[in-house]
Amino acid sequence: MEVHKAQAFLAVAEELHFGRAAQRLHMAQPPLSRLIRQLESELGAALFDRNTRHVALTPQGEALLEPARELVMLSQRMKDVVRRSQDGEIGRVRLGFAGASVNQAVGELARQVRRRHPGLSLELYSSQFSHLGLERVLDDSLDLLIGRWDFLPAGIDSRLIAIEELLIALPENHRLAEREAVAAEDLAEEAWLVLPGGAGATLPNRLNTLAMNAGFVPRIVQVAPDSWTLIVLVGAEMGISLILSSVRDNVPSRGVVYRPLVAEQKPVEVRMIWRRGDGSPALRSVVELSRTVFPGPGAEPDPGEDPGPGAAPA
Repeated sequence: MEVHKAQAFLAVAEELHFGRAAQRLHMAQPPLSRLIRQLESELGAALFDRNTRHVALTPQGEALLEPARELVMLSQRMKDVVRRSQDGEIGRVRLGFAGASVNQAVGELARQVRRRHPGLSLELYSSQFSHLGLERVLDDSLDLLIGRWDFLPAGIDSRLIAIEELLIALPENHRLAEREAVAAEDLAEEAWLVLPGGAGATLPNRLNTLAMNAGFVPRIVQVAPDSWTLIVLVGAEMGISLILSSVRDNVPSRGVVYRPLVAEQKPVEVRMIWRRGDGSPALRSVVELSRTVFPGPGAEPDPGEDPGPGAAPA
C-alpha cells in the first residue's frame, strides 16, 4: 500500500464521509473516491459500505486500520530521520586517535557528543598512529583523526586543537637526569626507544632532524607499540626517548624524568583532520562541537584553520 493511499483510507475511515475527508486532505472528492477504488482493487476487497447517505467500514476495512496507521507513522518517522540526518543530529562518525596522550581529550569529546547530539554515534578507534591513521582517513576507513603531522597531503582539512612541547624522557638515575635541560650533542651515544614511524610521522622526523643537526645517527634499540610501553621501557633503563609533553602529563612514569632540550624546538601541533569535501552533516556536527571541547591554543582562531566540512567560504 502506498503512503498517500493509506492516508486517504484513514481520512475516510475516521470521517466516514467522503466530502469531509476530501476537505481534510485538501483535495477534491472525485480524486479521493478514485484513490479508494484503486486501493480496494489492489487489495481485492471492499473497504467501505457506502451509498449516497451512508459510509461504514467493512470488516476488511476495520482490519486495515492499524496497518494503515503504522504505515503512515513509519513514513512520518522516515521523513524525520532524513531531516535529522541532514541537520547532523543523527549519523555515524568514526574517530581515530593514537592513545594515552589524547585519551582524556577524546573522552571529553565523546561525553559532549552524547550530551548534545544523543542521536549521533561516535565510534572510537585507538592506536591509530598519525601516519597509519592518515591513510585510513584518506581511504575512508575513518572520518576524523586526532594526531600530529609536520606535513599533511592535499585532500585533507584540519583544525589546530593543541600545541605540545618536545621533551627527552630519561631514566631517573641517568647521567643527565639532574640537568635542567639537555643538549642534543650529549645524546649521540644513547640507546633510543621510539614509537612506530612512517612517512610524515612527527616524532621520528623530529628525532632524525635533531640527530642530524647534532651530527649523529640515533641508535634505535627498540620500537614500542604505544606510549605506555615506551615509558615503561625508559623507566626500566632500556634507553631514552624523544617524547611529547602530553605523554608526561597523561602517562604514569615511575622512574622516569622529563627534560627539555637546550636548543629551542619547534612546537608540535596536535590537529583534528578529515577528508576535504566530506559533506557528512554528522561529521560537521562533531567538528563544530570540537571547537568548544578543543578551543585551540589561547582560544584564538587558527589563521590557517579550515572552517569545517560543508562550511561556506568566507
